[in-house]
Amino acid sequence: MLTRLAIRNIVLIEALDLDFGRGLGVLTGETGAGKSILLDALGLVIGNRADSGLVRAGEDRASVTASFEFAALPAAVRGLLDEADLEIEPGEPLILKRQLKADGGSRAFLNDQPVSVALLREIAPALVEIHGQHDDRGLVNPRGHRALLDRFAGGDAAVVETAWKTWRSAQGALDAARAQVAKAAEDQDLLLAHLAELTALAPQEGEEEELAHARADMQKGEKLTDDLTALQHLWSGSDSALAKLRTGARRLDRIAGEHPLLGDALAALDRAVIEASEAEDKLERAAEALAFDPNELDRIETRLFDLRAAARKQLCAVDELPARMREMREALDAIEGGEEHLAGLEAAAQKAALAYRKHAEALHDVRRAAAKRLDKAVAAELAPLKLDAARFQTSVVKLGEDRWGAHGMDAVEFLISTNPGADFAPLAKIASGGELSRFILALKVALAEEGGAATVIFDEIDRGVGGAVADAIGERLARLANGGGAGRDGEGQGGQLLAVTHSPQVAARGDRHFMIAKSSQGTVTRTSVTPLSDAERQEEIARMLSGAEVTEEARAQANRLLERA
Repeated sequence: MLTRLAIRNIVLIEALDLDFGRGLGVLTGETGAGKSILLDALGLVIGNRADSGLVRAGEDRASVTASFEFAALPAAVRGLLDEADLEIEPGEPLILKRQLKADGGSRAFLNDQPVSVALLREIAPALVEIHGQHDDRGLVNPRGHRALLDRFAGGDAAVVETAWKTWRSAQGALDAARAQVAKAAEDQDLLLAHLAELTALAPQEGEEEELAHARADMQKGEKLTDDLTALQHLWSGSDSALAKLRTGARRLDRIAGEHPLLGDALAALDRAVIEASEAEDKLERAAEALAFDPNELDRIETRLFDLRAAARKQLCAVDELPARMREMREALDAIEGGEEHLAGLEAAAQKAALAYRKHAEALHDVRRAAAKRLDKAVAAELAPLKLDAARFQTSVVKLGEDRWGAHGMDAVEFLISTNPGADFAPLAKIASGGELSRFILALKVALAEEGGAATVIFDEIDRGVGGAVADAIGERLARLANGGGAGRDGEGQGGQLLAVTHSPQVAARGDRHFMIAKSSQGTVTRTSVTPLSDAERQEEIARMLSGAEVTEEARAQANRLLERA
């Protein structure tokens, strides 16, 4: 529920801090005192369009902060916060803030974290529901009527949603398989030809790199043939440099003991023989690696070019050719075994479709029966609210199969007729704002709506009525706030409802009473909102009864209204 509202520099409000509680809170005051400013400020913090005209004259900025507390954060709000990567600890209040500059710029915050105004607007329906003279949201919007009827009916709409998802999944698998088989069948001849070519080519992963390296080595060997041949002559034969070194080492070995220097010379010569031998070995191995064979080079180049040509034809890399062959085989296998596979998928899709239709038809019947009960319940509320001539109808119409969905096969809309003989029309078509608010009140009483907004606000629902009708309105507002379903938090503690009212009968029903007043000092005008004590409340209701001059009779009547409430 809304626990606190802090307003700074909004039109005539310089600074205002209001604390709210459960039950019915009423706001009263003389015409022009600034009740609409309070609602404009609340609208600003829940994402309404920023109007620089709301900034108090002479100030460069304004702000509104609203605090909400929940036993458990509504699932819809939790989901939106998760999507926005915002973490709210369990039990932590939800604090919305909107800053507005005189030049029209605005910023939004949620628990001191910067957020978009769009996010405030998205979570607002779970927080605050405002019904005024020109309401175009909430119960007026037909998009929410089906869910409201389902909650009233107690039908298991979740079963239909699950059946719908199962059907869509089965149908999606069938459609995908059909498309795959159809495409494969169209390309069957081409697939066979391409697969035959690749099978004959027999490409291997990594083969391109091996061939490219071998080709490069052979091309280097071709350039180095003369030098390698000359070097091999230096190391081979009895007259080679290495043979002469070895001969010299043997002769020196026979006389090395005759003098120390001869021993040193022998050691140096032995090292030279070893190094030369290693050089000979590396030279032979290099010659083998770089051996140039024109026929082998031609074979390697032909193989490499064939592989690359095939890859270009298949629009893939050479190393992807084996995978492409497997895909072709799978596509051809799908053609051969496709009919059997499709038959299984078709059976599954048909079974899922029948299950969905069965559950959706059952939900349709539940909705039709619930619609009659709801129509009867709303009708019982209309006469006390001075809507005797009005009629209410819950329209449940089966849609064409192309418009079925997770919600079922029905379009649901609340319709009314305000005059005898007049056709039924959507709620939004009602001409009178007062009638609209009273219709919404009747609906809320009949629905005892669970899962609605945390706070429900009625703005001058009693406009144009008085006496018994105003008393009936007040009784129903109190019932909704303290025992009905509107805005309940799931703990059975009642909800929170605020009513801006001109009716003393409605004001007397409030659990707490706020008075809105306007005062002037010189050229400065301010609007204030004050919680009233019991004695002050009696005086305010007496003023509402008698006008500018409060009489003892008015005070006595105010006391009777409060005692009866």
